[in-house]
Amino acid sequence: MTLSAFTEARRFEAVVAVLDRYGRDPSRLIPILQAVQDEYRYLPEEIMTYVATALDISPAKVYGVATFYGHFSLEPKGKHVLKICDGTACHVKGSGELVEALRAELRLEGKAKTTPDLLFTLETVSCLGACGLAPVLVVGDDVHGLVTKDEALRIVRDIKREEASDGGKR
Repeated sequence: MTLSAFTEARRFEAVVAVLDRYGRDPSRLIPILQAVQDEYRYLPEEIMTYVATALDISPAKVYGVATFYGHFSLEPKGKHVLKICDGTACHVKGSGELVEALRAELRLEGKAKTTPDLLFTLETVSCLGACGLAPVLVVGDDVHGLVTKDEALRIVRDIKREEASDGGKR
């Protein structure tokens, strides 16, 4: 077995484990896709096709579910997902400035949302439901309210330092 074939086989082991955990039940498609996305940080096309085959449903159905729900991503996401609220309150309080500063810090060009090293993904969201804390930045599960441009940059730089010091093992 070649190294690439071995890597591909290992890649599907996680999917098999997820499918087994949910009893290969087609009615559990959403939690299956959530678990797969947790494993890969997105839903690769070949993995969705494999899931469809394993559940005996059409790939179109799997793709339809994956594209209907905003939670799912068909593109790789970074290890650290940064979400900036751009709802009315956050927008008025300067969320656009946060987006610009973070895009520059992460060197994201054009429409890119994810850094080439897959360390960061920067997203804007319509509302995080924390208007009293505007502007709001969410990093993973951590909510940062009343965020200034300098604070947002400090948060990202701290993550970069932590990643560099532990070799990304977190």
